[in-house]
Amino acid sequence: MAPQRRGPPRVPEGSSAAERRRANSAKKDRLPQESQRTWLRTVALGVGLALITFLLWSSLGTSDDVAEVLARRGEVLEGRFIEVPCSEDYDGHRRFEGCTPRKCGRGVTDMVITREEAEQIRRYFGDKVQNIFSEEDFQLYRDVRQKVQLTIAKAFGIRASLLYLTKPTFFSRINSTEAQTAHDEYWHAHVDKVTYGSFDYTSLLYLSDYSEDFGGGRFVFMEEGSNKTVEPRAGRVSFFTSGSENLHRVEKVLWGTRYAITIAFTCNPDHGIEDPVLT
Repeated sequence: MAPQRRGPPRVPEGSSAAERRRANSAKKDRLPQESQRTWLRTVALGVGLALITFLLWSSLGTSDDVAEVLARRGEVLEGRFIEVPCSEDYDGHRRFEGCTPRKCGRGVTDMVITREEAEQIRRYFGDKVQNIFSEEDFQLYRDVRQKVQLTIAKAFGIRASLLYLTKPTFFSRINSTEAQTAHDEYWHAHVDKVTYGSFDYTSLLYLSDYSEDFGGGRFVFMEEGSNKTVEPRAGRVSFFTSGSENLHRVEKVLWGTRYAITIAFTCNPDHGIEDPVLT
């Protein structure tokens, strides 16, 4: 009988070939799982970035160039004052020794005018402005003006008797209605001493609350890289020297109505005006 050739021994089923098939199968199974995990990580990262962006936007408010809040609505400030170098704006005007600003800056206080006084004034100048005023109304305005005048005099180290009320002293009621003329575009940065030559010291009495009565509408002192904002609060008084050391603007009001009174003072008696009286 012829000898039979034998082939190579058969590899058992549990050999490396079977293991490779199982490994390939397991790898295919892992691919969808890894893709799913990658997708979940991407979504989580996107949500995290969106949350961080939202928080940053919320902290800065509607204006992304505001770097610091000088006065928050929720604070009750006895007085906060920041001194800044005076500009040269006053050099082009007649100087009055002991009054024309040599010390410049800006301040905020919640202790001069009560919220009750602010609400009473706001009622006079609400959605329907009163046409008839009583002597009590005018007396309230004179009291408020005098308190603000004394506050400014004390902050800047001058005598109150050297300050004269000047025009325009005006009430503002701002809402989100679209501007009809350039005069209505209140949000542009400006310098009071340039806009109103008689102004030496400017003050604002706020009659409504930021984020409760209106959104947007914060007062912003413009400084390169370090803008300061004041959040209005009923009864809050913000005051400052009127030169370009206090370039400022008001944010656009997004909803509601923002009420305030501007009361300005001059050192030049020729530019002074009298308090309103009952006639």
